[in-house]
Amino acid sequence: MTPFQRLSARILGKKDDLIALTQDLIRIPTLNPPGENYREICGYLADRLARSGFEVQLIRAEGTPGDSRKYPRWNVVARREATTSGECVHFNSHIDVVEIGQGWTRDPFGGALEDGRIYGRGSCDMKGGLAASIIAAEAFVEEFQNFSGAIEISGTADEETGGYGGVAYLAEKKHFSHVDHVIIPEPLHKDRICLGHRGVWWAEIETHGEIAHGSMPFLGDCAVRHMGAVLSEMEKTLFPALAKKHTQMPVVPDGAKNSTMNINSLHGGQAEPEEGFTGLPSAVVPDRARMIIDRRYLIEETEDEVRTEVTDILDKLTRERENFRYDLHEMWSVTPTMTAPDAPVVTSVEKAIREVLGKDAEHVVSPGTYDQKHIDRIGKLKNCIAYGPGLLELAHKPDEYVGVDDMLDSALVMGHTLIDLLHPTDLPA
Repeated sequence: MTPFQRLSARILGKKDDLIALTQDLIRIPTLNPPGENYREICGYLADRLARSGFEVQLIRAEGTPGDSRKYPRWNVVARREATTSGECVHFNSHIDVVEIGQGWTRDPFGGALEDGRIYGRGSCDMKGGLAASIIAAEAFVEEFQNFSGAIEISGTADEETGGYGGVAYLAEKKHFSHVDHVIIPEPLHKDRICLGHRGVWWAEIETHGEIAHGSMPFLGDCAVRHMGAVLSEMEKTLFPALAKKHTQMPVVPDGAKNSTMNINSLHGGQAEPEEGFTGLPSAVVPDRARMIIDRRYLIEETEDEVRTEVTDILDKLTRERENFRYDLHEMWSVTPTMTAPDAPVVTSVEKAIREVLGKDAEHVVSPGTYDQKHIDRIGKLKNCIAYGPGLLELAHKPDEYVGVDDMLDSALVMGHTLIDLLHPTDLPA
């Protein structure tokens, strides 16, 4: 048998273990926000990987956004050193999941196995990918005692809310300075290699007015109407302009090949009443309105251009609309990133996909950001991709699931990639 056949047989023999591991991870509800059960899931992963011969660290990202005594931002990093020096391959998965939402027909944290699918919040995004990378790495070190370099596996916090308590923290602490290849098992389909993502610019726009009695609105100045003018101008000029911008990045789905902007939230006037309050609101003219915008932009654009498109609208309204006043608060931003198609980790995973799936890999770019942004921008490591099981369109949806066969195939691809990059020399008879 060839090395690939040997490793494949070992991975396929771990199918039941892969299912059980994925179910265990789903059953730890790591909801973010607020960031629940991070220590529990990191401890679970640490115990397992230590039994497999990995040296394990639990790292708390103290002082990062969201970190508190009640909700500490814990991360786990495990490393298995080879017998000889060489390159380091790092598998990074986030441990947090988004809110449950409405519309589930199964227990969101039950991990039910039905017809070859494992259901649960985070099954697809991305605990199935985390489990697949662990199975691949464990099978590799069991099959090959002598290889070059090192394998790392990390479970990190807060990707769903920016990643600042997870990968960004590790990158700031120079962890990726000794890493050569990073594979992030996000759910981009098992035959795709994700090279990067679009950029993001979030901002809060606030319009101002003057409070008055609601029966005499002419004595006040309605901030909501001012915000309506902002929305009207965006509909008239900005949204059509964004639709005309097209990228050469292989972004999926097709609609994301254009620049986009989402109105993330909108609020004007009095604060929402506390739960249980059944009275009516008071009759006042709203003197404040707030809108948060989520702008996704292309590698052909700059952040200054993105910002100017919005400020030009606000400044135009300041000139043309009586009493129009605004504040703009920039919340966060990330520039687009895209790994070169001929980068070493890309060509290695391409080779593995051909060997395992018998087809050429498709290169894609994600419509939204993920933790590659921190590995690139802070860690200064360009040799990074996302590759993992699961269907992107299932992420954050009710009845989210991951296919067992997809996880097995992805684990095979990851294992074959390790053979290609870490060059095992002992081939058991």
